Amino acid sequence: QVQLVESGGGLVQAGGSLRVSCTASGSIFSIEAMGWYRQAPGKQRELVALIRDARTNYADSVKGRFTISRDNAKNTVYLQMNSLKPEDTAVYYCSANVRVINFGWGDYWGQGTQVTVSS
Repeated sequence: QVQLVESGGGLVQAGGSLRVSCTASGSIFSIEAMGWYRQAPGKQRELVALIRDARTNYADSVKGRFTISRDNAKNTVYLQMNSLKPEDTAVYYCSANVRVINFGWGDYWGQGTQVTVSS
Protein backbone atom coordinates (compact mmCIF):
# COMPACT_ATOMS: atom_id res chain seq x y z
CA GLN A 1 0.00 0.00 0.00
CA VAL A 2 2.66 2.51 1.06
CA GLN A 3 6.42 2.34 0.70
CA LEU A 4 9.00 4.62 2.29
CA VAL A 5 12.45 4.65 0.78
CA GLU A 6 15.37 6.41 2.46
CA SER A 7 18.57 7.55 0.83
CA GLY A 8 21.61 9.66 1.60
CA GLY A 9 23.25 7.88 4.49
CA GLY A 10 26.94 7.16 4.58
CA LEU A 11 30.24 7.72 6.32
CA VAL A 12 31.34 11.18 7.41
CA GLN A 13 33.96 12.60 9.73
CA ALA A 14 33.00 14.28 12.97
CA GLY A 15 31.99 17.86 12.34
CA GLY A 16 30.77 17.07 8.86
CA SER A 17 27.31 17.13 7.33
CA LEU A 18 24.92 14.71 5.67
CA ARG A 19 21.42 14.96 4.32
CA VAL A 20 19.10 11.98 4.31
CA SER A 21 15.89 11.85 2.32
CA CYS A 22 12.78 9.71 2.44
CA THR A 23 10.10 9.48 -0.21
CA ALA A 24 6.71 7.89 0.32
CA SER A 25 4.87 6.25 -2.56
CA GLY A 26 1.81 4.11 -3.10
CA SER A 27 -1.90 4.59 -2.51
CA ILE A 28 -1.50 7.82 -0.57
CA PHE A 29 -4.44 10.13 0.03
CA SER A 30 -2.61 12.36 2.48
CA ILE A 31 0.27 12.37 4.92
CA GLU A 32 0.05 13.94 8.33
CA ALA A 33 3.28 13.65 10.30
CA MET A 34 6.63 12.55 8.95
CA GLY A 35 9.65 11.92 11.06
CA TRP A 36 13.08 10.47 11.55
CA TYR A 37 14.09 7.98 14.20
CA ARG A 38 17.43 6.32 14.82
CA GLN A 39 18.70 3.18 16.45
CA ALA A 40 22.27 2.67 17.53
CA PRO A 41 23.66 -0.80 18.28
CA GLY A 42 22.40 -2.06 21.61
CA LYS A 43 20.05 0.88 22.08
CA GLN A 44 16.36 1.48 21.63
CA ARG A 45 15.00 3.33 18.66
CA GLU A 46 14.59 7.01 19.47
CA LEU A 47 12.86 9.95 17.90
CA VAL A 48 15.22 12.39 16.20
CA ALA A 49 12.85 14.86 14.55
CA LEU A 50 9.22 15.17 13.60
CA ILE A 51 7.36 17.50 11.26
CA ARG A 52 3.60 18.01 11.16
CA ASP A 53 2.27 20.82 9.00
CA ALA A 54 4.89 23.51 9.63
CA ARG A 55 5.58 22.45 13.21
CA THR A 56 8.76 20.64 14.09
CA ASN A 57 10.05 18.80 17.13
CA TYR A 58 13.59 17.66 17.83
CA ALA A 59 15.35 15.48 20.31
CA ASP A 60 17.40 17.57 22.69
CA SER A 61 20.56 15.86 21.50
CA VAL A 62 20.18 17.21 17.95
CA LYS A 63 18.62 20.64 18.50
CA GLY A 64 20.60 23.31 16.71
CA ARG A 65 22.44 20.77 14.56
CA PHE A 66 19.71 18.92 12.63
CA THR A 67 16.91 20.37 10.53
CA ILE A 68 13.87 18.48 9.31
CA SER A 69 11.96 19.70 6.28
CA ARG A 70 9.31 18.41 3.97
CA ASP A 71 8.22 18.70 0.34
CA ASN A 72 4.54 17.83 0.34
CA ALA A 73 4.31 17.80 -3.45
CA LYS A 74 6.94 15.05 -3.54
CA ASN A 75 5.82 13.22 -0.35
CA THR A 76 9.41 13.60 0.76
CA VAL A 77 10.98 14.43 4.09
CA TYR A 78 14.58 15.50 4.58
CA LEU A 79 16.92 15.57 7.53
CA GLN A 80 19.88 17.89 7.23
CA MET A 81 22.50 16.88 9.77
CA ASN A 82 25.30 19.30 10.57
CA SER A 83 28.11 19.23 13.12
CA LEU A 84 27.83 15.48 13.27
CA LYS A 85 29.24 13.63 16.26
CA PRO A 86 30.30 10.00 16.64
CA GLU A 87 27.32 9.48 18.93
CA ASP A 88 25.03 10.27 15.98
CA THR A 89 26.10 6.98 14.44
CA ALA A 90 22.99 4.84 13.95
CA VAL A 91 20.56 3.44 11.46
CA TYR A 92 18.14 6.24 10.61
CA TYR A 93 14.55 5.31 9.89
CA CYS A 94 11.89 7.39 8.23
CA SER A 95 8.29 7.18 9.40
CA ALA A 96 5.03 8.60 8.11
CA ASN A 97 1.46 8.73 9.28
CA VAL A 98 -0.46 8.12 6.07
CA ARG A 99 -4.08 8.13 5.04
CA VAL A 100 -4.25 5.35 2.49
CA ILE A 101 -6.83 5.51 -0.28
CA ASN A 102 -9.84 3.30 0.58
CA PHE A 103 -8.09 2.03 3.67
CA GLY A 104 -7.59 4.64 6.37
CA TRP A 105 -4.76 5.85 8.50
CA GLY A 106 -1.62 3.87 9.23
CA ASP A 107 1.97 4.31 10.34
CA TYR A 108 4.66 3.24 7.90
CA TRP A 109 8.42 2.82 8.16
CA GLY A 110 11.33 2.84 5.78
CA GLN A 111 14.02 0.18 5.70
CA GLY A 112 16.61 2.41 7.32
CA THR A 113 19.82 4.03 6.17
CA GLN A 114 23.14 3.78 7.97
CA VAL A 115 24.85 6.94 9.15
CA THR A 116 28.36 6.50 10.50
CA VAL A 117 30.35 9.35 12.00
CA SER A 118 34.05 8.73 12.52
CA SER A 119 36.05 10.51 15.18
